[in-house]
Order: sequence, then structure tokens, then C-alpha cells
Amino acid sequence: MPYLSAPDPALEAPLVDQVRLVRIGERVRARLEADPGAYKVAVDRAEIWALGEFLSPAECDRFMALVDSVAKPSAVFDVATQAAFRTSYSGDVDRHDPFVRSIERRLDDLLGMDPDQGETVQGQRYLAGQEFRAHCDWFWTLADYWPQEAKRGGQRSWTAMIYLNDVEEGGQTDFVRIGVSVPPQRGALLVWNNATPAGEPNWDTMHAALPVIRGSKYVITKWYRARRWG
Repeated sequence: MPYLSAPDPALEAPLVDQVRLVRIGERVRARLEADPGAYKVAVDRAEIWALGEFLSPAECDRFMALVDSVAKPSAVFDVATQAAFRTSYSGDVDRHDPFVRSIERRLDDLLGMDPDQGETVQGQRYLAGQEFRAHCDWFWTLADYWPQEAKRGGQRSWTAMIYLNDVEEGGQTDFVRIGVSVPPQRGALLVWNNATPAGEPNWDTMHAALPVIRGSKYVITKWYRARRWG
């Protein structure tokens, strides 16, 4: 009888995740389409929604202080591109903080997501001249980092990003392949599906944080996985 090696989770995960991403997409799509406060961006090749005033001015100020307390030079998964690719400051906030947990619950409820699938909220701060060049939030499954990510939740499903302040000039979120550019608006939430309806990584979600020209820009981002995160 030939020896059969154990299956490699990193190779099996994309197929498992694809099935899950289809189901997650169907669930979140239905919730957002039924929400009168959610505006769907009119594009065919990506699923993007915007909701104004998701956070109050006081909540935005509180989160900005949290971001300042954890901010350090931002990193990317592909460290070879890091120096000029992402020049902001960022850091994970304390997910056990009651305030942070209350906002996470609101996001989970809005999207109908399992809280266990959500990564820790990350805060980002951009000063004048700082940017994050065009990238996708989903993971490239042939990259060196993928085996580790496959073990701790697999592929990313949805992104939820909240603008914490108005920016004097610049700092738009620019979806470079579909011609959509969203200016920062204090308290507004932007959400998008990183997968296609068929559960495959969607290249048309490629986006950039354009350079801040005047002022500063604060955002918080929460990514969700196909499976239990961590």
C-alpha cells in the first residue's frame, strides 16, 4: 500500500475558503441591500457600500486618540516592497477595550458577520505626503506568508474601513481599476467584498490610499476572514 502524506492545509485552504466566501458574500450582500442607510457604489466589477455617520464625532475623537497611542511605521506582508509602498503609521488597538468591542459589535451586526472571523481593528494615521500604494486586501496564496495565514483564518472576505476625520486635501481611497475615488468623510464607513460572487479573489478591489496633501488622515480598518481568525 503506498504511503499517503497528510494533506497540506495551505493547499486545501483556497478551495475551502472559496465555498465559505460565496456564502459570506451572499449573507452580507443581502443585509446591506436591505439596509436603507447603505449606499451601493454603482460599479459592476466590485461590491462596495458606503454608510455616512457610522461613528459620532465623539467616537471618532476617541478612536483617533487610540490610534495615536499605538501608531508605529506601517508594515506590509511583502516586506521587500515596504519602504516606499506604505509610508503611514498604524497599529492594532486593544480589542478588549469596552469601547472598541462596542464598535466591533456594531460592525458585526451591520454585516451579519461572525465575530470570531474578525481580525483586530487596526488604526492608521497618514501625515502630509504619506500614502499606501495600490494593493488588494486579499491574500496571494502563492506568497511565502500564505501558509501562516492559511492556519489563522485563511482568506480575507470583507473589509470595513471608517474615516475618523475630514482631510484638508488629498487622502482619497482610490479603487484604481474601476475608477472610483472616495474622499475621507468624518464618521463614514466604507465596506467592500474582497471576493467575487463566485468566491474568488477580486482584482478589481485593488485600491490605494492617495497621499495626504494638507492636514492628516485617520482611519480604522477591520478585516474579516473566511474562517475563525487567529
